Amino acid sequence: MYKKSLFLWVALLPVTLSAVMPVGKSNRTEKLTQYVDPMIGTGGHGHTYPGAAFPFGQIQLSPDNGTQGWDWCSGYHYSDSILSGFSHLHLSGTGIGDLADLSFLPVAQKVTFQAGEKNGDFVQRFAGKYSHSQEVVRPGYYAVTLRNSGIKAELTVTERAGMHRYTFPEGGEHNLIINLGFAINWDKPIETSLQVVNQQLVTGVRWSKGWADDQRVYFAVRFSQPILGSTIQDVGGAHHTVGLFHFGGRQLMAKVGISSVSVANALANLDGSLPGWAFDATAKAASEAWEGELSKIRIEATDREQKVIFYTALYHTLVAPALFSDANGEFKGVKGDTRKASDYRRYTVFSLWDTYRALHTLFTLIQQPRVNEMVKTMLDHYRQTGVLPVWELEGNETWCMVGNHSISVIAEAILKGIGDFDVPLAYEAMKATSLADRDGMGYHDKLGYIPAEKIPQSVAKSEEIAIDDWAVAAVARKLGKREDAAYFEKRALNYRNYFDKESGFMRGKRSDGQWTTPFDPLYSKHEGSDYTEGNGWQYLWLVPQDVDGLITLLGGKTAFADKLEGLFLAEGVKGAEASPDISGLIGSYAHGNEPGHHTTFLFNYAGKAWRTQELNRQIQETMYHANPDGLCGNEDCGQMSAWYIFSALGFYPVNPSDLTYQFGSPRVKEARIQVAPDKWFTVKAPAASRENKYIREVKLNGSPLHRSYLTHQEIMSGGTLEFTMDATPNKALFGKP
Repeated sequence: MYKKSLFLWVALLPVTLSAVMPVGKSNRTEKLTQYVDPMIGTGGHGHTYPGAAFPFGQIQLSPDNGTQGWDWCSGYHYSDSILSGFSHLHLSGTGIGDLADLSFLPVAQKVTFQAGEKNGDFVQRFAGKYSHSQEVVRPGYYAVTLRNSGIKAELTVTERAGMHRYTFPEGGEHNLIINLGFAINWDKPIETSLQVVNQQLVTGVRWSKGWADDQRVYFAVRFSQPILGSTIQDVGGAHHTVGLFHFGGRQLMAKVGISSVSVANALANLDGSLPGWAFDATAKAASEAWEGELSKIRIEATDREQKVIFYTALYHTLVAPALFSDANGEFKGVKGDTRKASDYRRYTVFSLWDTYRALHTLFTLIQQPRVNEMVKTMLDHYRQTGVLPVWELEGNETWCMVGNHSISVIAEAILKGIGDFDVPLAYEAMKATSLADRDGMGYHDKLGYIPAEKIPQSVAKSEEIAIDDWAVAAVARKLGKREDAAYFEKRALNYRNYFDKESGFMRGKRSDGQWTTPFDPLYSKHEGSDYTEGNGWQYLWLVPQDVDGLITLLGGKTAFADKLEGLFLAEGVKGAEASPDISGLIGSYAHGNEPGHHTTFLFNYAGKAWRTQELNRQIQETMYHANPDGLCGNEDCGQMSAWYIFSALGFYPVNPSDLTYQFGSPRVKEARIQVAPDKWFTVKAPAASRENKYIREVKLNGSPLHRSYLTHQEIMSGGTLEFTMDATPNKALFGKP
């Protein structure tokens, strides 16, 4: 167990009573930020960062260790104790590293440059050392006191700016290193510059090539006191620009604005968002912004830990996508040109293979205006490139992962009536993207499957494409496009072409119609497999758009349920080259990776809802914890946490585009979800406890429900969902197989 920040310990004092009070007038003024611990996920394989962030903000100001490795994808890992600097852009929970741009490192000693020294070695000479007992973390604020120098560093943010406050010890130097060349992960600077504009203003640019192929960070830094001396030079090679700045006073503040377009825009973002020097007031405003977002779901829970897990999960769902367009609407286009968002704010960091499954569905409940802006962002990407984004990062298409899941996100918005975006253009983009011959999609369209020897990960790719096809068909039906609807409905069933009756699994198929061999449903290989970060057991169930059809393929509800049970009894995952993303195992079920997130809910379709409830609760209680190693896999930009939010409330979107939510096992005793400015949907499960994990009865607005799902319209209409919970399963709740 780790030492929590003083903030969190102090917050324990008033919680004894408030954590068990009804969700009503009595606790609506309770501060929810006290339950957020940004350290959760910074250990293990969570890949989160602990620093200061603003809800969906343009800057994520967080510490970096400087260690290059998979578990440092966010720049920080809880196992480390070396500080290379504080940088201004970070990824939350991704499986690939990038960003960590514009690094600041305060130093209380004399700084020297050595001829021929590598940038990384230079940083390590002056790196800070810290212990977790000297860190303070809370929404919108991070602080640490460095053991080797005695410098106290504090960070906070606004929506578009970052703010540093450094307090130096008596008797030492007051230096700040700004490093544009040190690469934390997979990133190579190709153009960097620093200019001292005047005694209190420094500007520059960092262009780099990494996961984001063309990332541009223009920046402006204002200091609270004059620069007494400066040195700017390359360390370790061209474009590894380092600036050393010397100051007089013991307390130094720095304000930073960034832009993907120009220094002028960075300066406008900074001055428009953070005109003064009131650090504490800025941190308070950031906290209040978080309070406003977190209060859109107010829960009653049995203990403090449960609230910490829930509200930290909600926090993690609100840090990405991140604001990308500047205050004047400008942003870097995919082709490097300057573009302008005239009637919306543009976002970046779309981890769609992960987040289409539940995160964007959560947004349709509590972030409808941002859903509208995110769809407009995707449509502009289509205007620029001819296809919708796959995995967009800082104005770049990374083509990462499989499928085209912006299709599903846009479909949800259309089907749920959200936003004022151009629906005809949106449908055009969905259809064009679905028909683009990319990554085996041409084979999927013409042959009904992707030949395994032609395209790697063919089974996973076709299954994901088929899910998007179903979404296109649903929108086509809504828009009265019958021929298109029929066409894409047929394509959505292409998964059947992978089903091998003899083995009972989805298998890779060659151009000659033969299955790939050898075959072992437990075996997984990170590269060169028929599956994406998974195996045959896991990908058998990736058919959320046609669960009834899959039931038929497997021989009926009883056979389906028996086979599904086998997933949780299978002997893990085989293969020395299996992806480390395959984690959080129950048998061969992998909760640490997103393609399986809907799987436990499939028992509902087979008349064994009690088994869904049992497994759902097991995952909630064994794979989410209130400590740094509290996630069983990568956070993946909010998807891991979105699963928990839905599951703790008692329902989950198995197929987001069908506008229903399957019941699981509610863990919170009561929740109020703000679905509109003056409208709330209330969920009650007063008897929910560790023992009472089974649903005895469920009522909507006082009337019993005899089905295993809730509709989106029922949620958005407000009202009350009531669960009667029990320690004994009700095996006849929604019908037997």
